[in-house]
Amino acid sequence: MSLRASKRAEEIVQAEIRNMSVECDRVGGVNLSQGICDLEVPLPVRRGAQKAMDQGVNQYTRYDGLPELRRSISKKMREFNGIQADPEEHIVVSAGSTGAFYSAGMALLDPGDEVILFEPYYGYHLNTLWALGVVPAYARLNPPDWTFRVEELERLVNPKTRGLLINTPANPSGKVFTAEELRRLAQFCIRHDLFIFTDEIYEYLVFDGRRHLSPGALPGVFDRTLTISGYSKTYSITGWRIGYCVCHERWKTLIGFVNDLIYVCAPAPLQIGVAQGIEELDSDFYRALCRDYERKRDQLCSVLARVGLSPHIPQGAYYVLADARNLPGETSKDKAMNLLRRTGVATVPGSAFYHDAAGENLLRFCFAKTDSVLDEACERLLRL
Repeated sequence: MSLRASKRAEEIVQAEIRNMSVECDRVGGVNLSQGICDLEVPLPVRRGAQKAMDQGVNQYTRYDGLPELRRSISKKMREFNGIQADPEEHIVVSAGSTGAFYSAGMALLDPGDEVILFEPYYGYHLNTLWALGVVPAYARLNPPDWTFRVEELERLVNPKTRGLLINTPANPSGKVFTAEELRRLAQFCIRHDLFIFTDEIYEYLVFDGRRHLSPGALPGVFDRTLTISGYSKTYSITGWRIGYCVCHERWKTLIGFVNDLIYVCAPAPLQIGVAQGIEELDSDFYRALCRDYERKRDQLCSVLARVGLSPHIPQGAYYVLADARNLPGETSKDKAMNLLRRTGVATVPGSAFYHDAAGENLLRFCFAKTDSVLDEACERLLRL
């Protein structure tokens, strides 16, 4: 038979994160692989969505989302991110931050273009670029502080380079980019006339007194920055698929039309639920959320250190990369499966975050779990 799949599809594989979730289910283990985030959804968010359903907000929305949510995002961007974003001119609501990134990429990039991607990277960033026919150029973040060298970025630039992707706080490393680092990256992108794509989905989860800084708030870069985020992690609604892109009006309509073509719209009543959460939840909620995750981080990292899986302490987000060289196995997948068999705890192999062998002695653990689930995982890990 001469029928075949597209070349693009053949390059895309199921994320190792989801593969390990399947393996975990098979053995009835504790899943610290996928960032499912099983904490309770805040009451105003739930009530807002339910009220919207009851009031008939169940139809298609405009290509850029409901005005109530865009107004709330505009207020939040001004007060939290330091970015002036007009709800009509600068905001597109999409099907999660992944939908916002895909729509922005399709609107602004052509097949064969190149985008610089820091590694360890998030697999969906890489797969999205591949799906668009865009070529990733890998720049290494170096532990323990996950630093980069501008000189390396300069070597990667060529006539096909169109953009740079910044994930802060980062999955899987937990890196929070500093003001000085972002300033250097902004200057680099201005110098080479590049787009700045951001993924700021973990923006409320920063630890040890740090604060989140949005690249798009820096002077002189708003017109080239696609600020992408959402509420999947903050409100524990990963299945709701409510994300957004904030950008210059020159790009907004193009991205909105692509969003309409691919996703039509994010779920209408759930948009209202998120808007209600933004309006009703005050700073105490976000501070408490951050403290809770910092406590969970410390608990897991302490156990990992005790059992010989030295953790790279994350500065933000809710993942830990741990050194797995003491576990048997030739590859990080071997080590992850060995750990699952011995303890029933599922992790993600470090190879899922690198294009070469640099991740073969790393495992990623997710601590976005209820206390009872995290306690059980820690007890199981202590069997090592």
